[in-house]
Amino acid sequence: MSDEAKKTVFNPIGHISKSPTIPGKGKQYRDFDVAQLFEGPCTPEANNEVAPSPLDEKLRQAYFWVVNTAIISPHYDVEYNEGPPTSMVVGDSKRSLTLPSAQSYSSYVLLPLLTFAVRGKCLFIGGPGRGKTASALLMGVLAGYPVKEVKRSMQHGHPQMTIADLLGNPLPADLVNAKSMDDIQIAWRSWLSMRVKIIDEYNRIPTRTQSALLTVMGDNYAEVLNHIYECPESAWYLTANDDKGGGTYEVVEALRDRIDVVVQALAFNPRFLEELLVRVENKIRPEEFVPSEIIFTQEEVDRMGDEIRSVAVPPDVLRRIEFFASQFEFFETAGTQFEYMTKDTAHVSGAQWRVLVSADNGRDRLKDLGCQTMNGLSVRNLMTLLLYAKAVAYFRGNKSVSLDDVRQILPFVLQDKLHADLDSPFFDLGENTAYKADRIGWLRYLFDSSCQEFVRLNLDDDDPVRDVHNEFAKGLEGLSHSVAHKRLVNIEQLIRSRAKEGKLYGHVYDDLLKLKYLHQRYTNYLNWLKEST
Repeated sequence: MSDEAKKTVFNPIGHISKSPTIPGKGKQYRDFDVAQLFEGPCTPEANNEVAPSPLDEKLRQAYFWVVNTAIISPHYDVEYNEGPPTSMVVGDSKRSLTLPSAQSYSSYVLLPLLTFAVRGKCLFIGGPGRGKTASALLMGVLAGYPVKEVKRSMQHGHPQMTIADLLGNPLPADLVNAKSMDDIQIAWRSWLSMRVKIIDEYNRIPTRTQSALLTVMGDNYAEVLNHIYECPESAWYLTANDDKGGGTYEVVEALRDRIDVVVQALAFNPRFLEELLVRVENKIRPEEFVPSEIIFTQEEVDRMGDEIRSVAVPPDVLRRIEFFASQFEFFETAGTQFEYMTKDTAHVSGAQWRVLVSADNGRDRLKDLGCQTMNGLSVRNLMTLLLYAKAVAYFRGNKSVSLDDVRQILPFVLQDKLHADLDSPFFDLGENTAYKADRIGWLRYLFDSSCQEFVRLNLDDDDPVRDVHNEFAKGLEGLSHSVAHKRLVNIEQLIRSRAKEGKLYGHVYDDLLKLKYLHQRYTNYLNWLKEST
């Protein structure tokens, strides 16, 4: 549709409210500067003109425009509260319907926007016609690209897709006349230069082509015939009907691991059918009416990414993330050497999972959260969790991450990363059956249970391993032999006290490994002191 035509069409959606999205944070004024006394009366500063909205406010404006006008998504599943929420029990299954008491959000819109802000990788899952591709298209328009360019740059997965289809072709004349690879020019595909990249139905791409896609996603470059194309840092959006690889081809594990967040396109609520009628009658496509006020320049996205990374993670929040992550990797029957008692050892060895699980009978399999999963968390998973927790805190206008931020964002980061062991006795309990399908709810349950155990153990006030770490973090320079030896003895006493507890759980296992590490550092230091005197 031409710009002229847009002006004549009834347009109920191309409008941004002037009100701040968070009351009290909307107006930004310049700080007083003595130079203002010498400026003329017609300057914006003299008129106390409102400065441009900060980027977090612009991001919120984009969210509310998308969720209220462009994408019909009334599912406010990212819930925040200021005070007790109103909750009601409904249905035969006695499920809770919670009415949040603070500004809450739709994950289907929020997660793609956060991905845009941090230039991450987001997978949309859901049945056909749920708006997955349309949502990804909007993200490209927010980056300043014309609608047609975004559509033409979108890669559509299909069973015959080759590497050349994905990346580009060598020029035919060069292939005939070239005496070496260096003489060949590659006609690179234009989508490689985009700052928003969209792969539709990525699980229909052949395995060999998936490997080429992995290089672009993971390392930001494409390679054809030894020629390299350096790609800009981009936000990625992929779509699939499900996240189990149920397309034409199974998705290679390394490619799945590169995806940062998974967001589900929930079913359309027919009570909003009237809004669809308006679009049909007026031939309105939201992507053609994105307000200019919420379109981001490349410089703004760069700056927004820097601002997000500067958001603080308080020590108490970080400690709870540590404790949560410690629940899952430990697997006592997988190894004999202490360091190899992990689920990763079991998977790498190819040993039968059920045999190893049946031998692990010393712990309470209902109490131990680690018994509910078949794997632990990778470094990439934890870094992604921290980045998206910072992003959602930034989006909410805060300078530090709260425990609620982690709780809300964690399920979408780990949905495709932490694999449930559905044969665990936990899932056999009637009240937990729904968790077999509802992974978002299950992951929130895991985090809540971990935090409850953290409080029960009083680790905020009584954490000797933290104290030993803080002591070591001050450095070893100038430390006397007697002090270092005293600390070494203290570490050995801590290890003995943990050993007397009998049963091992994930967080205890990680504490023991940390203590062994610190013991080795002090041992090396004492040996160095001995040799240098």
